Amino acid sequence: MINLYFIGSAGSGKSSLTGAFAGWMQNQGYDAVTVNLDPGIENAPYVPDVDIRDWIKLRDIMQEHGVGPNGAQIIAADMLALNTNEMKEIIESYDTDYVIFDTPGQMELFVLRQSGKYLVDAFGADRSIIGFLYDPVISRNPSGFISLMLQAASVHVRFNVPFISILTKTDLLADEEREKILKWSTDFMKLDDAIHAERPTMRSQLSIEFLSALKSFGAGQKIVPVSSQYGSGIEDIYNTAQQIYHGGEDLSKG
Repeated sequence: MINLYFIGSAGSGKSSLTGAFAGWMQNQGYDAVTVNLDPGIENAPYVPDVDIRDWIKLRDIMQEHGVGPNGAQIIAADMLALNTNEMKEIIESYDTDYVIFDTPGQMELFVLRQSGKYLVDAFGADRSIIGFLYDPVISRNPSGFISLMLQAASVHVRFNVPFISILTKTDLLADEEREKILKWSTDFMKLDDAIHAERPTMRSQLSIEFLSALKSFGAGQKIVPVSSQYGSGIEDIYNTAQQIYHGGEDLSKG
């Protein structure tokens, strides 16, 4: 069993990718379980097999603690750890190949709060993979792309598990935009040149050495381009995950 966590900024497409990946697995004859960890999600594009909303409801937290939606999200994030054992028991009752975790929309609630790290460790960090989502709109500009690289490095350091970088919603990008972003992920000279072209005064602040340091923390790696809407790239995520834990061998089809 592989635990695959999709983590990314709000609007980066975590829920859509969760549904698309689970659907692809099913179509291929593989088994996957979906887990929703976002108590504030509405109209999810998939039906979770395990849903944190069965234990935690934002409206109840707001009423009980007298806080607004943002405060309720923070309290809910800390409450994740309290329900880990129940979720783990349900997940382990499934005979499945993959467990796909749709993490909270506000990334910092899962990444920076202690409950997120506790949950990953409790479910088995030794069989976990982080899929970090690069938002295509933010990634269009070199400064935005580097900001996401910094976030990716922070996530990698925080959880210290194998890592897959994923460029989502590529159907929103023109071909030349997509290729430009993919080149930035592997050729820091091109990224450095793009930053200089965007903001000439930044060359003294950002350097190849700085970008190389990010790479050492796992932020600079080849990005998998994906479109959940059209299903492109989903197989590449699967192949990468299989390479990490199974030497590239396919799962046995049920």
